[in-house]
Amino acid sequence: MSIYVGNLSYEVDQEDIKQVFSEYGTVKSVQLPVDRETGRVRGFAFVEMESDAEEAAAIEALDTAEWMGRSLKVNKAKPKTDRGSFSGRRGNSSGGGYSRRY
Repeated sequence: MSIYVGNLSYEVDQEDIKQVFSEYGTVKSVQLPVDRETGRVRGFAFVEMESDAEEAAAIEALDTAEWMGRSLKVNKAKPKTDRGSFSGRRGNSSGGGYSRRY
């Protein structure tokens, strides 16, 4: 399982996120996507923790919490799905990971 963390400050870095989530258990990884063109953080991240119980505790404690002047959105990440092509590209897109579904 992975955790989606949204509405992050653009000033955040991986160590900031790791520090906050480590209060709820062992953080295995933090993915902080960066915009290819600007090099700026995109405002969301994915966090993987040691156990489902730790992830559940972090989600419970941090969803809607105020951090760095922003109200966080924290929940279970859902596997990325192929939603078809809107950009004119054909075929399957490469990649993987997780995405936030509304």
